[in-house]
Amino acid sequence: MTSCNAKATTLIRKPIGEVFEAFVRPEIITRFWLEATSAPLAKGAEVTWRFMVPGASETTKVTSFEPPRLIEFDWSDGKHVMLMFDIFKPGITQVTAEMSGFDPKAAVSELVNATEGFTIVLCDLKTLMEGGKPANLVRDKAELIAASFKEGA
Repeated sequence: MTSCNAKATTLIRKPIGEVFEAFVRPEIITRFWLEATSAPLAKGAEVTWRFMVPGASETTKVTSFEPPRLIEFDWSDGKHVMLMFDIFKPGITQVTAEMSGFDPKAAVSELVNATEGFTIVLCDLKTLMEGGKPANLVRDKAELIAASFKEGA
């Protein structure tokens, strides 16, 4: 059986611990990815995330938590996400988001959408951490998604 994964990676010019904490701490993750979160990510945590797309939420169950290198979690639809953090050079972190659990027969668009989504999240995080404020890439994509729902209604 062939595995189908979505993957995005980038460099962020900040120390590994700071980049890791951006996904853990509610006051940071809500600046670039989420509208709200019920709690910080932690070992064994079950956290409810509300995304910027109106009505979109997800229960996230943390399955692995190894600061500052790895966060793994499962979503309610059976998808598994790994966030991996590596020192690329001193003060520069390589962060990778990889999602698995796609049905091999699923539409290619599902993989493309997941890859695009994580790419946008990582780019928004990069601008937040390196420039002090997000570029609102996730927020803008959420607006486009919400508008497409209205058009289809």
